Amino acid sequence: MKVIKNVIICNRPDDEFGFFGWPSIARQADGTLIAASSGLRSEHVCPWGKTVIFKSFDNGNSWSGPMVVNNTPLDDRDAGIISLGGQRLALTWFTSNTFDYKKQYKDPQTGLWLENFRKTGAVLDMWDDELVNKYFGSWVRVSPDGEYWGEPRRVPVNSPHGFTVLKDGSWLYFGKLWPQANGLATHLTHDLPVTAALSTDEGRNWEILGSVPDTSVEEDMACEAHVTELADGTLLGAIRIDKPYRVVFSRSVDGGRSWSAMEETPIKSAPPHLMCHSSGAVICSYGYRFEPYGQRVSVSFDGGKNFDNELILRSDAQDGDLGYAATAEMADGKLFTVYYQPVKMGNPAALQGTIWEL
Repeated sequence: MKVIKNVIICNRPDDEFGFFGWPSIARQADGTLIAASSGLRSEHVCPWGKTVIFKSFDNGNSWSGPMVVNNTPLDDRDAGIISLGGQRLALTWFTSNTFDYKKQYKDPQTGLWLENFRKTGAVLDMWDDELVNKYFGSWVRVSPDGEYWGEPRRVPVNSPHGFTVLKDGSWLYFGKLWPQANGLATHLTHDLPVTAALSTDEGRNWEILGSVPDTSVEEDMACEAHVTELADGTLLGAIRIDKPYRVVFSRSVDGGRSWSAMEETPIKSAPPHLMCHSSGAVICSYGYRFEPYGQRVSVSFDGGKNFDNELILRSDAQDGDLGYAATAEMADGKLFTVYYQPVKMGNPAALQGTIWEL
């Protein structure tokens, strides 16, 4: 395995709204690469996040500017982009109630925001329960071509990179069960399990399948999962665990209705993205949030049993606000891994990528 080159997709160091993060990537039938992320935001947590996509027509060497797909009144975060075959695409994301994270900076007695948070607070003060309940949730949209996008549909689970299209064409979404109270919720919780949901009608309806044992223990903060279908039909699920920070696996041999106990892996950072290469190799991508900070992939050459082959894509980041790496295979078998990390110290997070090969 070797790295070929690193690429900057979008870097706006002087833009107040130049923070881009939590990306995914997919390839259309004509070879176009589509990267999706949250972007045009001021920082890691803010009310201005939008879902944006970027396009490359030359195998990831150059990229278009950001094109906005979602701009709800809430913070649009963690975009997943999935090929549905041909030029068709699906886009997943979730919306966040920024007030939950910023309310500590508002004086409950005076109702005034601290000076450094007045601009953000002016936006949050316009949000009421009706607005939040209308837009808060986990979502999917479908596009016939990457240009026009259909109406948003609610999804009962969420994970950063979205669902996986199984061999039979159904959608298997492996992620954190979304909190529901009368069909709506205004904040996320960690005490719900990592769960599989299945749709056979492209996201119009979902069937809740099985959950991974012991992923509702809040102290472990099991979350941000992803799944791939192996050659023998086994579903391999990868899950982020925060204490200590690492990736664990769970497997299902009955289409997601039951899952094995979590098994440890040599992957000591997260969150994970899984994909099957045309050679049969299984690739797990992730940001590396320990020194030396950067981006890595671990590869299995035995059908997903062992992931002992690690390739360091980058080891030059300044801190741990990075990652959410995801990988797509190009027509020639080479790979493009997308992720976020600043280009220089003190810059906002930029969208970047690495071209590499097995």
